[in-house]
Amino acid sequence: MRVTKEIPFIDIAEQRTRLKDSIDQSIKRVLDHGQFINGPEVAQLEVELGFFSDSKHVVSCASGTDALLMVLMAKGVGAGDAVICPSFTFCATAEVVVLVGATPIFVDVNEETFNIDPVSLKQGIALAKQLGLQAKAVIPVDLFGQAADHHGIEEVAAAEGLFVLDDAAQSFGASCDGRRLGTFGLATTTSFFPAKPLGCYGDGGAIFTNDAELASLLRSIRVHGQGAGKYDNVRIGLTARLDTIQAAILLEKLKIFDDEVEARQSVARRYTDALRDVVSVPHVVSGNRSVWAQYTIRLPQELDRKNFMEGLKTFNIPTMIYYERPMHQQTAYRGYPKLESGLPVSEALSKRVVSLPMHPYLDRATQDYIIEVIRRYVLQQGDNAPA
Repeated sequence: MRVTKEIPFIDIAEQRTRLKDSIDQSIKRVLDHGQFINGPEVAQLEVELGFFSDSKHVVSCASGTDALLMVLMAKGVGAGDAVICPSFTFCATAEVVVLVGATPIFVDVNEETFNIDPVSLKQGIALAKQLGLQAKAVIPVDLFGQAADHHGIEEVAAAEGLFVLDDAAQSFGASCDGRRLGTFGLATTTSFFPAKPLGCYGDGGAIFTNDAELASLLRSIRVHGQGAGKYDNVRIGLTARLDTIQAAILLEKLKIFDDEVEARQSVARRYTDALRDVVSVPHVVSGNRSVWAQYTIRLPQELDRKNFMEGLKTFNIPTMIYYERPMHQQTAYRGYPKLESGLPVSEALSKRVVSLPMHPYLDRATQDYIIEVIRRYVLQQGDNAPA
């Protein structure tokens, strides 16, 4: 079998077909009542997200980046402070640290899980002290859909007096030892960017916390630092609200989210079973449940990644690289501190990782086709990929 039409890397259109009527009706309700900012759907979504995650307080906002930024602002993180960040992730994790005037310190990740290494975290804290900075926080990232080592991270953070701000932009719905993300650390943030496992039709995000005081500060910060009234601004804030139409869309998507996550599990299992002997497949830690935002493999070192990706493209199979360059090597961030011993795992991963098509609507025949092409290509070293 040869697929003549390009396979979607993430198939948002198929989900749109499934939810068309319910989402159209939800949007119409918002258009009819006209409360486009802070309409009733926003509060309802926060309640439903709290039930889903078992978090006491949920504060929706305009993006996953705003979510991270708001927590740092609420905690007064700024000049002279250091925040420990993994280098192998999207730039938003460190971007917000710079925006509040603090210093990101880049540390390494675990080769199999792609998530922050608690040993490297300890080294990052020590480096902050050497530089005369006050280590205030760590931002672990639950990368590609899997929870980080939150027990190990919290142990290190508690011993050193840091708070944990969990970046679950890719991992809402994932769990660690039976606990869904949203209750680890001081706060957890997520993104509702359209390509995320739970995504809206624009930008959106949310913050989860069990700290009532923090939740109150966050609600003020997201509306210009508002106090008792519209013109009583008691702190510096942002315009960071989630609009009502996006909340209405997310409410409908949340209804089928568990079903979609289970479908992702099925796709991931089939990939793993069929590819584990030809590439390094993702490792899910015992006790963790990933939501598979991405299915990311590591190619054999002898296989040229560019040729591999171009070869798959000729068979209409799209691939992506997350992340082609770790943050400490990017122009905007290379001047910030990193471990003196270097970040060898992040650098090695950036040269070998490839993400395959992953979404709940990837049918078995298409999965089989992708698997067959990859197996033959790797086994034949790309010389005679299947026709």
